Amino acid sequence: MPSRDPIAEPWGSRTPYGPGRRWPARVDLHLAEGVGPEDVDRWVPSASILHSNGDALDIAVKDGRIVGVRGRGEDRVNRGRLGPKDLYGWQANHSPDRLTRPLVRRGGKLVETDWDTAMDLVVERSRRLLDEQGASALGFYTSGQLFLEEYLTLAAIAHGAIGTNHLDGNTRLCTATAAAALKASFGCDGQPGSYGDIDHADVIALYGHNMAETQTVLWSRVLDRLAGPNPPRLLCVDPRPTPVAAHSAVHLAPRPGTNVALMNAIQHELVRTGRVDHAYVRDHTVGYGELVRVTDDYPPERAAEICGLPAERIREAAALLGGAERLLSTVLQGFYQSNQATAAAVQVNNVHLLRGMLGRPGAGVLQMNGQPTAQNTRECGADGDLTGFRNWNNDAHISDLAAAWNLDPMRIPHYAPPTHAMQIMRYAEKGSIRFLWISATNPAVSLPELRRIRETLARRELFLVVQDVFMTETAELADVVLPAATWGEKTGTFTNSDRTVHLSEKAVEPPGEARPDLDIFLDYARRMDFRDADGRPFPQWHDPVSAFEAWKRVSAGRPCDYSGLTYDRLRDTGGIQWPCDAEHPDGTERLYTDGRFWARPEECESYGRDLVTGAPKEEAEYRAANPEGLAMLKAVEYVPPHEEPDGEYPFTLITGRTLYHFHTRTKTGRAPELRRAAPEVWVEVSAADAREAGVHEGDPVEVRSRRGVVRARARVGGIRPGVLFVPFHYGYWDTDAAAPDGERDRAANELSATDWDPVSKQPLFKTAAVRLRRAGAGDGRPSPAPTTTASAPVDAEVAATRGRPDTLEEPDGGGTR
Repeated sequence: MPSRDPIAEPWGSRTPYGPGRRWPARVDLHLAEGVGPEDVDRWVPSASILHSNGDALDIAVKDGRIVGVRGRGEDRVNRGRLGPKDLYGWQANHSPDRLTRPLVRRGGKLVETDWDTAMDLVVERSRRLLDEQGASALGFYTSGQLFLEEYLTLAAIAHGAIGTNHLDGNTRLCTATAAAALKASFGCDGQPGSYGDIDHADVIALYGHNMAETQTVLWSRVLDRLAGPNPPRLLCVDPRPTPVAAHSAVHLAPRPGTNVALMNAIQHELVRTGRVDHAYVRDHTVGYGELVRVTDDYPPERAAEICGLPAERIREAAALLGGAERLLSTVLQGFYQSNQATAAAVQVNNVHLLRGMLGRPGAGVLQMNGQPTAQNTRECGADGDLTGFRNWNNDAHISDLAAAWNLDPMRIPHYAPPTHAMQIMRYAEKGSIRFLWISATNPAVSLPELRRIRETLARRELFLVVQDVFMTETAELADVVLPAATWGEKTGTFTNSDRTVHLSEKAVEPPGEARPDLDIFLDYARRMDFRDADGRPFPQWHDPVSAFEAWKRVSAGRPCDYSGLTYDRLRDTGGIQWPCDAEHPDGTERLYTDGRFWARPEECESYGRDLVTGAPKEEAEYRAANPEGLAMLKAVEYVPPHEEPDGEYPFTLITGRTLYHFHTRTKTGRAPELRRAAPEVWVEVSAADAREAGVHEGDPVEVRSRRGVVRARARVGGIRPGVLFVPFHYGYWDTDAAAPDGERDRAANELSATDWDPVSKQPLFKTAAVRLRRAGAGDGRPSPAPTTTASAPVDAEVAATRGRPDTLEEPDGGGTR
């Protein structure tokens, strides 16, 4: 058992350290009840699959079963620490409701069958549609939780073998803006900074990033710096009183959807007060003149009116950033899922370029990821880009990829940008996509405007294949369900937010007939008889090792170069950051240390888009503006959200995560400790708004938008007035699907709108207009929201969230409405 209660103390004890020192190790361990370290048969190396931090760990195996985990003290990412989801999430592997046999729809119901029958149906429908309508009738929607080798294989099948443009990942919901912002500023995806920058920074700015809940171990690292000598000062931009806000020197809580106005005012102040590194800007950037022109119209007073903030607080934030000697910035969903998402994230990059804060210890930017393998989805081309960070609009890049795969370049679609997830759903809704294969994701809970998504996925004209570990809300709508192995039951590599690659080895056998995703994809390719230019089976690899070797070849010479890595090196060394090649045999901690970027017209990943309209730019336009491949300062005007509060719907709804769950809870909802910590959906409302609505802590409330309704109990907290928060994790797999009146009323995305950022195409989950009403008298119980996080109540009498490790009953599968 862990020495602490990881639920009540999710960040653990402090190990203080000062700037420039190595973060001290602290090895966390959790084993099943009655199992001690001496009882473990073997420890199998892996890393966490339940967040994007990439915490290295060893899986404990006894009698062929996973019985716990232990942090790896020497690994660069976590130095042995594990968060609550790391420590407890593995229990989902043993859940009795795992999918163990394929299912097919017969007479309107899903029934068990054998693999040959299921795959014959998938292959028959694929071939028929290819013959009748061509490749554009087939679409694929995948995850941010598979392995690199699996994404590579899926991208090769979709783009190379079939030739469809319709392939994307659910990374579109959480990290597409990160990729778009990095390409807009630096010409290519790939995080410039490193987690190690926390060890050196004197100012850390977190923009829409509740690190304390989304990356608990990374927040532990910040807390340890704060507890040591010469601690950094923090800037937090978030409308909720997160733990990050509580530790910040400056906390800004802007009105949702106004991030661009705020960032313009900060840049205005940096220019006005002479806090610009003009030598760096002159030598390494383009676009400074236009940036000055645009931000000149955003003094703090104007931004204050737009954002609903005191102008003096904006000046304080700018002074904090302008006075930093080593500035680290992180960005996440508060920017990525809000109005003008890419434009706002790019402005954070601008701050670093203006200040010359790149490529040295403590000076970097991390456009963070939300999922454990989101970086791999992007690198491999399973997210709406092309494999190896290649430019779909560059014929030389297409030819290079075709040569690596031994295919005719014309087989790889490049007539238009790869289709993004929301457009894939639109095509399925309209009927041009007739076959959709969804792997390891649950769009019937995670996508916006769920009524519309359910209707689309349930269309009789759509042949739906779902590949997953559990019977999800999406799988219930499928024509074929394929049972997949999960983490700990298969081998592969995955890469975290700061480009650290880990090897995750198979520890135990999957249950029943469940198969690794790689095996399923390759089985499909063989049954479809895909061939390369020489008539060999395509893809040419057959297992994780050969797939990784193929990836090394296709990534060589690109920014995400893995050519110097092997499984054996990762076993011996632990996490290594790409690029890792002959020039960087030990990996690369920071990018752009020499002020050179992947932005030359011949090598860039994208020619860019207009930050307001999203219109793609052509090579000639890009080349004229940036012939030498410098970093790009991008200026943009503030544009209001498409949907704003009004008299009928006076609140802005923002959705998000809680510390104890991941995505739609298919795994964390099956871990008793995590389920108990956050058992049910809630609605956060400010104390002032609660008084006006006559709502008290724990009262049942109804939140309604123009699209749907959510009913839950209220948490009266410190959120900004005029804003409501609902966590998006809660769907219907563990409760009744509909309320007594027939409405589905539990999932936050019943409320959200079908709207996306024009550049990144990331759906906007933080701008819906809603109304709130008290739905009845409370029973004296508080909201089920945790008290340890941003959802902390203003009522000090609410009992603290604790793990109570002495009463670890199994979840009963029943939900409360």
